[in-house]
Amino acid sequence: MAGTSTPFLRHSNAPITPCTLFIFWTKHQRRMAEMQVKATAEKAAQYATHNADLEERVRVLERIVTDKGYDVASQIEALRDARKVEALRYDDAIVKISKDAGIAQ
Repeated sequence: MAGTSTPFLRHSNAPITPCTLFIFWTKHQRRMAEMQVKATAEKAAQYATHNADLEERVRVLERIVTDKGYDVASQIEALRDARKVEALRYDDAIVKISKDAGIAQ
C-alpha cells in the first residue's frame, strides 16, 4: 500500500505533507470566499433594485399627496362611478344577448 495514491488529493507519488494539506485547504477556503462574495454581490444588486422601485413609488405617492390641484376623494369616486357604468353596460349586454338568443331571464 506504500505506492498507492489518492487521485483526488495529488497527481504524483510524492508524499502528502502537512504543507500540501495546508495548500489544498487554503485553495478551498479561497474558492469558498469567492463564491460567498459573488452571492453577496448578487443579493446586494437585487436589494438595490428593489429599493429603487420602492423609492420611485414613494415619490409618486408624495407627488399625489402634495399636488394642490389633486382631489383624491373625487378621483376615487370617479373610479367607482366608472366601475358602476362598466357593470351596467355589462348587464345590458347580457340582457341583449339573452333576448337575441331567446333565453328568458
